[in-house]
Amino acid sequence: MPRTDAPQLTLYTTLGCHLCEQAEELVRTVRPDARLHAVDIAEDDMLIAEYGERIPVLRRGDRELGWPFGLLDVSALLADP
Repeated sequence: MPRTDAPQLTLYTTLGCHLCEQAEELVRTVRPDARLHAVDIAEDDMLIAEYGERIPVLRRGDRELGWPFGLLDVSALLADP
């Protein structure tokens, strides 16, 4: 059972995206307990238009972190409530 204080994130991704796999690894390094919801942008034309050139994108609440990002960026995103 995940901790109740574990942060919830959305990862905008698509099949075969090696950068998206790296982004997930960064999140797991910073917060292994994070609840990560992957959204495949290929399923939605609006998501393709918004994120197609920027994936991977991490979203927490109303804040987004677009690639490229590193451990410090992910830590900062997860540190804010």
